[in-house]
Amino acid sequence: MKKILLLITILILSLTVTGFSYETKEEEKETVFSIENLYDYQKEFKSEEISVCAPNSSKTYMDYRATTARDSRQYWFIREELTVDTNTGFLYDKDGFIGVALGSYYGEIGDRYYFTLESGIVLPLVKCEEKADGDTDPSNCYHTSDNSVIEFVIDRIYAMEYFGRLSNDYILNGNYNNYSLFKGQIVKVEKVLDEKNENYVTFEKSKAIILDKYDIFNYGSGY
Repeated sequence: MKKILLLITILILSLTVTGFSYETKEEEKETVFSIENLYDYQKEFKSEEISVCAPNSSKTYMDYRATTARDSRQYWFIREELTVDTNTGFLYDKDGFIGVALGSYYGEIGDRYYFTLESGIVLPLVKCEEKADGDTDPSNCYHTSDNSVIEFVIDRIYAMEYFGRLSNDYILNGNYNNYSLFKGQIVKVEKVLDEKNENYVTFEKSKAIILDKYDIFNYGSGY
């Protein structure tokens, strides 16, 4: 009994520190967020088109646990504003925008965008981490080592279970462009505004997990 009470106490303290809570829908216990919704995604918010700094198709990833500086904006944004989808490993905000690292060309932490791929798929993305200027091209758009504009910030454990890994131990060989849904060059970028559209598809926040549960890091740089 004492062990059970101790575990409950630790859990409550962990939730308080991380800013995360466990949330489930009473009528259904499954995760509501689904990348399958992206096939028919409708833009929930009004937006304004901005320049595509590079059309590059490479889309790498990093584990969110690589962001360790507690005095950084991204560290707290990830832990206070995002939820881990325990199916795919993606991090997403309350409106279903998927967490990514972008170069400083694309605004500040918390800025949101619609990236349209040549397939017509629209990716709702929120900038939750920033690529270091020293690692990007002169316009601070894409990562020079792998040409990625989009770098998904993920929970590697769940992502590996969902997407699998190849012989090099990277998810999708280190490049989400190898997954049909995310395949293709970037053809359009829009900065998301606060005002909502009349017709849209919404994602509801469901079960959240404690982001400090595992202390590992893996960055997929292969493509």
